[in-house]
Amino acid sequence: MKAGQYDTAQKKIVIKDIPIPEPAENQFLVKTHAASLCHSDLHLELRPEGSTTIGHEGVGYIAKIHPSAEGKGFKVGDQIGWDYFIGCCFECDGCLVHNLRCERQQPILQGFVADGYFQEYCIVDYRNAVIVPPELDMDRSAPLFCAGVTAYHAVDSCELKPGEWLAVVGCGGLGQYATQYAKAMGLKVVGVDISDDVLQAVTALGADAVVNSRTNAQAADEVKRITGKGAHAAAVFSGANAAYASAIELLRTNGLLMVIGIAAKDLQVSTFDLTTGRYRIKADSTSIPQRMPKAVSFTAKHKIQPQVEFRKLEELPQMVEDMQAGKSKYRQVVKFHT
Repeated sequence: MKAGQYDTAQKKIVIKDIPIPEPAENQFLVKTHAASLCHSDLHLELRPEGSTTIGHEGVGYIAKIHPSAEGKGFKVGDQIGWDYFIGCCFECDGCLVHNLRCERQQPILQGFVADGYFQEYCIVDYRNAVIVPPELDMDRSAPLFCAGVTAYHAVDSCELKPGEWLAVVGCGGLGQYATQYAKAMGLKVVGVDISDDVLQAVTALGADAVVNSRTNAQAADEVKRITGKGAHAAAVFSGANAAYASAIELLRTNGLLMVIGIAAKDLQVSTFDLTTGRYRIKADSTSIPQRMPKAVSFTAKHKIQPQVEFRKLEELPQMVEDMQAGKSKYRQVVKFHT
């Protein structure tokens, strides 16, 4: 099968022919339908030595089931998506609670799947899988299983009431998902970004207002004018430290800063502001497989789908370069077995 891999010796993305894997205990062999590129895929320096397939957003069809994974609610031919975290022991409900404390004191997130999904077949643990509802287009569903689920958790965990304001800081792939989720929850959205192209994208998806924080020197004042006293919450999907520094200024008193984007440097916060209620801080992520079905169900119910750009596997090196250069307006998706 064909695979898009990062080769540490050559220090570049290469397209290789590799053997089709066999499912082991608790696993499916999945025929990949589509895979999409995420910003976190750009951390190529963290890849293990050798040549490994990149990508952690994928959907596909079950091709083979290991005997140990039979009778678990799946069958050959099912269309599925999956979480890329290596989960916990799956033996209690402790990891279903929001604070993710395990009743058996086991580590909840043990790591990440080492090999990726930019290949024609892949291996998936049945405990990480979920059926993709028929309401969703499989061609555009790969980004749901990182960007979408993460964005849903971010908006949902803000615990806002209909009519309240959410500032979406960073309006790329996650921000575009977040805008759709927020509107489906009855929230008002102001998109904040440095690119007019992506601000135009979230406007098309229903954002009530947008502000370019690069060209508008009074961006925080503009957001406060639009929202009244400031946003009730600001979800930061950018990994830029500058985005976090400016996001706090978008909030009204006791507003919530939702941390999603992973910044290069530690955040600087005021303990005085936190203890006196100037603002609050929470964080969320794609999280564990047990939280995934709620996000997928909500996505299907409201028929939320991202705008994507379809590419060929052979274009994966260029896809990575485009994302590194900030040229990708939408999620880039490779379709297999069309």
